[in-house]
Amino acid sequence: MNIDRRSVLATMGLATAASAIPLQARSRRRPNIILIVADDLGWGDVGCYGSPFIKTPHLDALARRGVRMTDFYASANVCTPSRAGMLTGRYPIRTGLAHEVIAVKDSKGLPLSEVTIADLLSPTYKTMLAGKWHLGHAAPSWPPMVHGFDSFAGIPYSNDMRPLNFYRSNKDGSLSDEPAVQEKLTEQFFDAGIDFIKANAARPFFLMLTPSAPHIPLRPGPAHAGRSAASVYGDVVEELDAAVGRVVAAVAKSGLTRDTLIMFTSDNGPWFEGSAGPHQGRKGGAGWDGGYLVPMIASWPGTLRARTTDAIGMNIDLLPTIASVAGVPLPSGVTIDGRDLLPTWQGGAASPHTQLILFNNERVAALRTPQWKYVGRSYYRPYNVPLAAIGYPLLFDVTRDPGETINLAPRYPAIAAQMAAQFKSARDMFEPLGVNQVPDSVPSAS
Repeated sequence: MNIDRRSVLATMGLATAASAIPLQARSRRRPNIILIVADDLGWGDVGCYGSPFIKTPHLDALARRGVRMTDFYASANVCTPSRAGMLTGRYPIRTGLAHEVIAVKDSKGLPLSEVTIADLLSPTYKTMLAGKWHLGHAAPSWPPMVHGFDSFAGIPYSNDMRPLNFYRSNKDGSLSDEPAVQEKLTEQFFDAGIDFIKANAARPFFLMLTPSAPHIPLRPGPAHAGRSAASVYGDVVEELDAAVGRVVAAVAKSGLTRDTLIMFTSDNGPWFEGSAGPHQGRKGGAGWDGGYLVPMIASWPGTLRARTTDAIGMNIDLLPTIASVAGVPLPSGVTIDGRDLLPTWQGGAASPHTQLILFNNERVAALRTPQWKYVGRSYYRPYNVPLAAIGYPLLFDVTRDPGETINLAPRYPAIAAQMAAQFKSARDMFEPLGVNQVPDSVPSAS
């Protein structure tokens, strides 16, 4: 089935084109691409983002020699829609997966009509997903090989869902599975990824590593348990950091350091534990930055110079950026909402976005521009409160107030009015695409 799918994609104009690589200095080979996506890791949980408790020397080293983005957003505040956005380069509402996360009893998944990063890179690249999938665990959306990955080693959904098995793809495309052991998951994910790197050192590869850490339950491996000043949560994050170090070492041992782009991010903000840094809100928390802002580190020695940028970006940008890096055209006939970040990473260019849209499920919750943040939707107890509709929009200058604490709408009415119009335009464009709309409910004043 995977072969047939690739044949179809090839007819859509997805054949590779070396001339599409907009790099001044070409590598002697197409660059390898490694994308590492943590699960529920907060913006403030990494040393280079200011964590005072959790030690992440390997991630900090990647950031020191690469690009660190301070204003990078997940495309949703929970994981299924965020991963859909990341893999397709499209706002998740376009994929039908914007509402909540896929549960064990669900049969929905990422439609086969969607073109993923792995689809885009096939067949020139060897591709693997090692870790959590959570984009459908029933046919036709399962397993990940139907979405362009040559191989898979991991779990179908979050590590707090049952039953939980660890799956491995076989050479014939079938799957083998065994009961998952929480304390071994991070090691197993990264072992599989490192084996993939070694096996494909002679040809370009795309490795997507999606560990379940630090999503609960928190079960660090024995070598890391009880070591972090940030309790068990810190143990799990520090184990994740050590695993990233193992990947970097494997790339270096294979002689591929200058031929490999390594990216690290998270699927959304922190849940019950962890730090969103100075930002308000957490995972699942309406339009506040704490649920969406995540670390983003990109390291490519010899191509990307060390820099920190406050240019705004989102995980929907990863597909077009990877396409640019790999020298493949974007899929034809498909609306891509993401933009190529490579000029920003290479030369410090401004963000390719004039605005980013933040969704809460299938409703537009907020807008972010390079300077301003407009919050038009929030929660209060059981209520889904449409702030913009009830005449209480919130406008923040997030360059000076990252905690979104001072509403400047009364002080800057013209800017508030402009962003209110943009907010309405985004709602009119996207919300009709939703399939699980929940009515607004406004608390009474008492």
